Amino acid sequence: MARNGQVIIDKEKCKGCELCVSVCPVRILFINTEKINLKGYYTSDISDQSKCIACGNCGVMCPDGAITVNLIEKEEG
Repeated sequence: MARNGQVIIDKEKCKGCELCVSVCPVRILFINTEKINLKGYYTSDISDQSKCIACGNCGVMCPDGAITVNLIEKEEG
């Protein structure tokens, strides 16, 4: 089975601290400088959901609990 993840970022909880960006082993998280949340922060975003390996590093590192990672198992073949 292939292991992929789905990263869900609560933009209103995110303060753009970049801790999640620094621990992503596949480098798919970034700070989106084109949009701000209601508190005035640039927030984290994901560039390619299909490359997520569901390691969970981003969710563990987030001090505000703004990131959830769901494991998606797919049949190979």
